[in-house]
Amino acid sequence: MDPKMARKSRISLRREAALSEGGVGYSAKRNELIRVAATLFTDRGYGATTLNDIAQVAGLDRATVYYYVGSKEELLRESVQGLLEENVRQAEQLLRASISPKEKLEKIVELMMTGYDKNYPFAYVYIQQDMQKVADASSPWAMQMQKQTHRFEKAVLAIIQSGVEGGVFRTDVPVDLVAKTIFGALNWTHRWYKPGGKYSPRAIADVFSKMMLLGLVKS
Repeated sequence: MDPKMARKSRISLRREAALSEGGVGYSAKRNELIRVAATLFTDRGYGATTLNDIAQVAGLDRATVYYYVGSKEELLRESVQGLLEENVRQAEQLLRASISPKEKLEKIVELMMTGYDKNYPFAYVYIQQDMQKVADASSPWAMQMQKQTHRFEKAVLAIIQSGVEGGVFRTDVPVDLVAKTIFGALNWTHRWYKPGGKYSPRAIADVFSKMMLLGLVKS
């Protein structure tokens, strides 16, 4: 076996053992590395960021990085995995809630914006990257992310549709375009939002809700 491959294999075995043991120090360093990678992915883009860049900012050499993760894609996967689960759960709960479609949509906007803040910068990594370009779209992880995204979008579409059918929202605008407008406005915040800035996530959500619902709710 090639010496480099043999060394990498030994590192992989050590990494698997460390992950299995779940040591506090190891987990903390790995989480720090994931956060560094997420920040660089957000600032520079996934494609432009190398493992050497991540190692340098984290104060490690490249070989040591492999002790914590197996690849750059693994860092991407770990930085965004699980972020959609809570949003999907809450969106589906809102769909069943005994409140008006207008209130549901306001809460969806707040849910998304506060989620971006709570999970910063990881949520924006997911938004900025085209997952099909940086991951195998047929992999279990990619398929799960697509499934979660579809469930969230489906819940939002159902909320808007219920408002149209209930006479709360106007009927002369396509439901799917309304949803795309909401997602587009909130997702664009990755270009300018930073936690601790002039406006809180709830203040931003309130302004967005007022602006978007102004043209949607029947007068």
